[in-house]
Amino acid sequence: MSQAMLGKVRKLLAQAEDPACTPAESATFMAKATELIARYGVDRALLAAREPAADPIGDRTVEVVAPYARDKAGLLAAVADPLRCRCVRRRQGDGYAMHLFGFASDLERVELLFTSLLVQAAHGLAGAAVPVGEHPAAFRRSWLAGFAQVVAERLRAAEAGAVAEAGVPSVALVLADRSDRVQRRLAEVYPRLRTAPRRRLAGGGFAPGAAAGRRADLGGTGLTGAGASPGIAG
Repeated sequence: MSQAMLGKVRKLLAQAEDPACTPAESATFMAKATELIARYGVDRALLAAREPAADPIGDRTVEVVAPYARDKAGLLAAVADPLRCRCVRRRQGDGYAMHLFGFASDLERVELLFTSLLVQAAHGLAGAAVPVGEHPAAFRRSWLAGFAQVVAERLRAAEAGAVAEAGVPSVALVLADRSDRVQRRLAEVYPRLRTAPRRRLAGGGFAPGAAAGRRADLGGTGLTGAGASPGIAG
């Protein structure tokens, strides 16, 4: 992402996080940051359609560590999919090595957003009261599931809005082709990939996690290393 674009996003986030902001003002700043991130993705895709070398397809590994490693991995997948990236979860110690595939600009967006959302989720969980009689771990897992689901929905909506705003008839075809190429690259590396079974979570934290996901800032806070994984208290 260009420094100019990143500077705009950081400024919006600083405004959104200002305690003096009203909830409405904060939401406006967050929405604008999300819009810029989505628009950047469409712009890079259109540029790469004309100049393929400007945005090569590739892969990278993101380490996701305990506690709640599987839930953090689910959040990463929830961010990656709407941004046209694919990820493969591999067990690594008590956590996971998430192997991401995508175009360079999209991988950059995924890492930026995921790092920010991990921090936001940690803060949200710290302030979420576990109901009396409920197991804290079960509550937090379901909270993270709700958070991830709403984040994915918001990202899909932002991406669709950026496509509509671009006003380029061919943009949908360009993006579909990028998604197909990413899927083919993944299949080349993992020809026998299996889909993990759907989890069943018993905790009652889904609704408050979803509410936190609706408030979450999807603009990111800066570029960090792939190994970064802020902790969520167990």
